[in-house]
Amino acid sequence: MLIATLVIASSWSPPVLARYPTERFDSLPANQQAMVAELEKRTFQWFWDSANPTNGLIPDHYPGPSFSSIASVGFGLTAYGIGVERGYITRAQAVDRTLATLRFFASAPENDSEDDAAGYQGFFYHFLDMHTGKRFDRNIELSSVDTTLLLGGVLFAESYYDRDTPKEKAIRKLADTIYRRVDWTWMQPRAPLISMGWTPGGKFIDADWKGYDEGMLVYILALGSPTHAITDNAWSAWTRTYPRQWGTFYGQTFLNFAPLFGHQYSEAWVDFRGIRDAWSRAHDLDYVENGRRAVYAQRAYAIANPSHWKGYGQTVWGLTACNGPGDITVNLPGLGERHFDGYTARGAGLDYISDDGTIAPTAAGGSIAFAPELVVPALEAMKQRYGSDVYDRYGFVDAFNPSVDVSTHVEEGRIVPGKGWFDTLQIGIDQGPIVLMIENWRSGFVWKVMRSNPYIRKGLQRAGFTGGWLEQAVP
Repeated sequence: MLIATLVIASSWSPPVLARYPTERFDSLPANQQAMVAELEKRTFQWFWDSANPTNGLIPDHYPGPSFSSIASVGFGLTAYGIGVERGYITRAQAVDRTLATLRFFASAPENDSEDDAAGYQGFFYHFLDMHTGKRFDRNIELSSVDTTLLLGGVLFAESYYDRDTPKEKAIRKLADTIYRRVDWTWMQPRAPLISMGWTPGGKFIDADWKGYDEGMLVYILALGSPTHAITDNAWSAWTRTYPRQWGTFYGQTFLNFAPLFGHQYSEAWVDFRGIRDAWSRAHDLDYVENGRRAVYAQRAYAIANPSHWKGYGQTVWGLTACNGPGDITVNLPGLGERHFDGYTARGAGLDYISDDGTIAPTAAGGSIAFAPELVVPALEAMKQRYGSDVYDRYGFVDAFNPSVDVSTHVEEGRIVPGKGWFDTLQIGIDQGPIVLMIENWRSGFVWKVMRSNPYIRKGLQRAGFTGGWLEQAVP
């Protein structure tokens, strides 16, 4: 990693970045506007078509059979509001689907049994059976972060459906009930940090959320709770490990987290532009600017391409958690014997590098609100270069790998001769950042809705955030 950084530094200097992107959707050429708009609509359609309309559960992956991912549900609940605003569905359709979803989670069985519950202490199991709604199997944990991502959609629904109708009143009441029921303090066996999860057999997972990653929203919601709030010192405990991740990687100095999803998940719901906590003030940047630098660093890494993977370059880049060809080892022409993974948290940063040549379109697509000037050309290039192998009725497939272009057994997806390996499905937690962040870039819609939520505001304020929209009256 260090050698690659020195090589690139000797022949290339990083761009000087504006704090926020200056390129707007309406400034794009007509063909690029159409491409982005179509991608947003197709990605939304994945959530609408894949959900079980009876209970609102959304699969982890689709098409094909799957268990439900509660994080996918959170992204889906938010996507429904986007669908209303963009005219993909009616408000009445979104209300009915949202109401079915919230009714399920409000009444789902919660207890400490192994097999007969959807959750416990207000938290829900990471994966649920799509039909019964109960824990998918005994390997599945009660997940603090996935419950948080679910709650992102629940609180969005609470703030978005604000009309004085029986159904929208019911949505607000159910959403409030679901959020208030979460006992964040119970999930703190090593307070003030929050555990990653719990299982009836193994009890609390022996790992806590600390340092910069997708767990940021966990602490914001736990601090904002009106019923089971954690103590004020939790945020400083969370940020205490930041120094390990702060540094320069491929020309950008930022708070590193190797997979780009860690820069996208919390930021998809919370507008961090112009608001700063103590750490941000000390480093003179906010978390959106930090995400922008992370995107530039990842693209620079792809251009340098230290492992010499096929396809990497200025417009084809992006590492994050995603599917892959499988746990296989292949002898590749010109590259020798290389190992590949199935689903794993690929990424490139100071914290680690996990790169087997597998590119995830969501790494770029979910970063569009950070750096549209890099993301739009990347989306366009991937679509043009790989066509229907990478882009189908639901937008981009989860991942692809141009280097795996030999006849070999793969555990996921398929090999297209002359092009490489391509997944054949999409994953909800990768689709979610694409549709939410496209809309945030186009209109700021999700951010605006969430700015009006009192629990989000309270959580941010208790974490020490000041400035920007937090100093203004509630919309």
